[in-house]
Amino acid sequence: MKLLERSKKVVAIEFDRRMVREVLKRVEGTSNENNLQIIHGDVLKVDIPYFDVCVANLPYQISSPFLFKLLAHRPIFRCAVIMFQLEFAQRLTAKPGDDLYCRLSVNTQLLAKVDNILKVGKANFRPPPKVDSLVVRIEIRNPPPPVNFIEWDGLVRLLFNRKHKTVRAILTTKSTLELLEENMKTYMSLNNIPVPSPFPNVKEVVEKVLTEENYADKRAARMDIDDFLCLLAAFNNHGIHFA
Repeated sequence: MKLLERSKKVVAIEFDRRMVREVLKRVEGTSNENNLQIIHGDVLKVDIPYFDVCVANLPYQISSPFLFKLLAHRPIFRCAVIMFQLEFAQRLTAKPGDDLYCRLSVNTQLLAKVDNILKVGKANFRPPPKVDSLVVRIEIRNPPPPVNFIEWDGLVRLLFNRKHKTVRAILTTKSTLELLEENMKTYMSLNNIPVPSPFPNVKEVVEKVLTEENYADKRAARMDIDDFLCLLAAFNNHGIHFA
């Protein structure tokens, strides 16, 4: 109701049918009745229509999938103001070297600018939950970074599986080298590139890139976004792909 007082139109997505009925009852007969559209459904499954501002108080168990659905939404919106569980929100702004720095941190910071707005203690709720919360403001980077996000996330996912191990130790395991070799062959096939014979030694290629770019002994826990971008570009230039 507060949003309707300030907006030309509000599109509300709600899973609980009882809440839908309650909001419709409150708005019925008011001057804002025609300015409200309610979509009854699961926000992770429905198509979100055009909007310029998102305001959300989520079930915390869907925080991550909802966030990435939002980051992928087009056209790019002006901003989102969302309340998350405190630790989840802190991961969004964590920096290299922080305990909470993780794949979520670098993926979010690649695609968006995140600011902490307001901490909300558990005592503000009835009944009180077990965790504190944090309201954040999210602005999508426009234009988006010129990177294949699926490839980017493939590299980041690999390195953050063991974020305190060296990049060389992670990328030269037998299972990872097999994955990278399969990716190389798939990429060549999809792009009509002849498969060379003999096929390149993937481990040697990986070692060469890491040595040339000086990343062999670095650890994901202390690498920033520029590091990951540089490493991905170097691997792609040598035919190594992560998707």
